[in-house]
Amino acid sequence: MKKFFTSLPFRLFVALAIGILFGQFFGEGAMKVVVSLQYILGQLIMFCVPLIVIGFIAPSITRMGNNASRMLGVAVVIAYLSSICAAFMSTVAGYALIPHLSIVTDVAGLRDLPAVVFQLNIPQIMSVMSALAFSLLIGLAAVWTRSTITCSLLEEFQNMVLKIVERIIIPILPVYICATFCNLSYEGMITHQLPAFVQIILIVMLGHYIWLAVLYLIAAAYSGRSFWEVLRHYGPAYLTAVGTMSSAATLSVALDCARKSKVLRRDMVDFGIPLFANIHLCGSVLTEVFFCMTISKILYGQLPDIGTMILFCLLLGVFAIGAPGVPGGTVMASLGLITGVLGFDDAGTALMLAIFALQDSFGTACNVTGDGALTLFLTGYAEKHHIIAV
Repeated sequence: MKKFFTSLPFRLFVALAIGILFGQFFGEGAMKVVVSLQYILGQLIMFCVPLIVIGFIAPSITRMGNNASRMLGVAVVIAYLSSICAAFMSTVAGYALIPHLSIVTDVAGLRDLPAVVFQLNIPQIMSVMSALAFSLLIGLAAVWTRSTITCSLLEEFQNMVLKIVERIIIPILPVYICATFCNLSYEGMITHQLPAFVQIILIVMLGHYIWLAVLYLIAAAYSGRSFWEVLRHYGPAYLTAVGTMSSAATLSVALDCARKSKVLRRDMVDFGIPLFANIHLCGSVLTEVFFCMTISKILYGQLPDIGTMILFCLLLGVFAIGAPGVPGGTVMASLGLITGVLGFDDAGTALMLAIFALQDSFGTACNVTGDGALTLFLTGYAEKHHIIAV
């Protein structure tokens, strides 16, 4: 029982509940402190994200030796297929369900958060995508040149990053999540806007769970290993993603969860989880497709035609691979598709951003949890093709 009360999931639940409660009663003065605290902690967490990406992906590539290029190709392909298949499933659901829904569209009435009192800016040493590109290139180059010194340095760097995650990132996450939900509660995002869109959010969340079930069943069937031995460890990662709304900010917890699984190879975890956190956004893609179709019906009186939706889904999968794993990253990266392919005007784009923000945390949680399934698939692929870490 003592272990339960000190566990990360329990601390995250408590932090979430406290944040919502405080947000209902705090005045502007107290909220200035909360907003500033969230800003500073968010800066620290996001600063560490590129370090985590480099610290895990690059050494993992060097351990795979000459098989690195092949594993990278497999990872990108399965991430893209997962995203576009989730998008197509959402499209089918949209055509079947949206014409029968009665959706409230008033999103006004939110309170403005007070300005940050103390801004401690901690710029990242590089962007997340730059860190991802650097990790892939430096890892592959070290393999191709057989640079033992570089490989040893990368191993040392990974150990250092692990200590940063264990002693800094994970301990401050409950405080960061508490502050985040306090802000949402104060704004009225939870109490005012969420009921207005509860129908489509519940449908989308159901879609998340259906797609996760599909992913894990396929991965288990392919790898011949138990999906439950992976999924049962993902509670803390799911809750953290709900609180942070960011795959990147959840990366440290996701790694910890995946490492506890007895059926995932450690080298595949260290390689796959940080990579998929940046290129596998199935939940966000599924959500965006359904919401775009809903807004099209609300504002323009009709759903996009099938040809347009097929093109949108195929291109959205590409944009998802390049989207940053930060709050709203998918929809922000794909605004060009929303306006160019679907023809949304300023009103449609604004409404899309507003509705997407309401459930962004659950889409992110689907993304993060789905990464475990893809890592299980990678583990099965490595075993079937006798790929051994060096």
